[in-house]
Amino acid sequence: MLSREDNELLCRVGPGTPVGAMLRQYWVPALMSSELPERDGAPVRVRLMGENLIAFRVTSGKIGLIQNHCPHRGASLFFGRNEEEGLRCVYHGWKYSCEGHCVDMPSEPEESNFKSKIHATAYPCVERNDIIWTYMGPRQTPPPLPDIEPNMLPQGEYSVQKVSRECNWFQGLEGDIDTSHLGFLHLGAIKPEQTTPGTFDYYNVADRAPKYEVVDTEFGTSYGAYRPAEADTYYWRIAHFLFPFFTMIPTGILGMQVLVRAWVPLDDEHIMFWSIAAPRSRLGSGAAGGASGLNAGGRAVAAAGARPGGFEFLPDTTDWLGKFRLTQHKDNDYLIDRKAQRTESFTGIAGIHQQDQAVTESMGPIYDRTQEHLGTSDAMVIRTRRRVINAARALRDNAVTPPGVDNPAVYRHRSGGVILPRDADWLEATKGLREAFAAEPTPEKSVAP
Repeated sequence: MLSREDNELLCRVGPGTPVGAMLRQYWVPALMSSELPERDGAPVRVRLMGENLIAFRVTSGKIGLIQNHCPHRGASLFFGRNEEEGLRCVYHGWKYSCEGHCVDMPSEPEESNFKSKIHATAYPCVERNDIIWTYMGPRQTPPPLPDIEPNMLPQGEYSVQKVSRECNWFQGLEGDIDTSHLGFLHLGAIKPEQTTPGTFDYYNVADRAPKYEVVDTEFGTSYGAYRPAEADTYYWRIAHFLFPFFTMIPTGILGMQVLVRAWVPLDDEHIMFWSIAAPRSRLGSGAAGGASGLNAGGRAVAAAGARPGGFEFLPDTTDWLGKFRLTQHKDNDYLIDRKAQRTESFTGIAGIHQQDQAVTESMGPIYDRTQEHLGTSDAMVIRTRRRVINAARALRDNAVTPPGVDNPAVYRHRSGGVILPRDADWLEATKGLREAFAAEPTPEKSVAP
């Protein structure tokens, strides 16, 4: 469990908080490019790390991300006119560039220089392969973008998905670094005889209590969770947490899976989950590589969210939290089917992601971790919490730059499953597979000065 002080530190992400300051050291996925489809188009509300912001694409195609309230008298810039390389407040006509400079003040006398004294908070944005990244930190010159492999693949060789979730960012992230829940929440209804012997799927359900080895890394933390395979081998699931909020889960084949997920805080009690992946065809066989091929009584237990079109969403609204909301949600009990739960599904909830969402949101917006009772299967969760808390305190107390900020290459890793001899050192034996990525970055579409 965590102390109340540590739980507060871990969960609060707004301006001025220790973890909020740490997160702002990094580039953050803010929007998909499709959310700002046209130049001089309608502005979009964005909540990010407790701040209400307005995003817009100007005439040249550049992205602006600016404070919601006009610096004049506080009218929302969401209602502004996006025109001629800037966003104009409709209240008195003050106009702001993507950098937040007031470039026109028609309500003041022509000879006035007042506009040169006005500046709105604005964050630089970079657009790379259908993701708009923003830097909300203190540096005049931002650090480099992280080498997130699927975000650097050629056009058409990657997919990007988003789903909102109503709980604290770390609460959602913890599900990605907890491999033991796979055998229960997602595969609890599957019996070994329903799988093919000698496959990852078989080993997952034949032994639902893996043993863990957890290590700190230059990018965050990694675990190797192992269970018996054949008489002389173990099946290892190897996965990573990468600062500040990225995860690489072990559902594919190690060395072949190209998948990064992000748990981006919108505020203390809401997350935007991102999945950035190569197409399934690049990741290897689902039957050999993990849970993606399993069915329970004809119901796909792990298909939803594994490929484009796997999610069903409510209609978008224009408010701060109005996008990427699943049709299965807490107000309809995630459409739980109690009959299916008795006969063919461990949870009665369709979809891997939806099952995860149900349990993490059921803890409440911010769970009181002083009430926990942690076991050996929580080793990665414990280590990762401590890593994040220590990094936030080191930045706050000693101005220590968090891991990975200035070295984008530390993100060049992969996760997945592998069979190893029982006497093998898992870190040494898998080094080449875990560090397979060596692609050159692709040019950004637009970069803020």
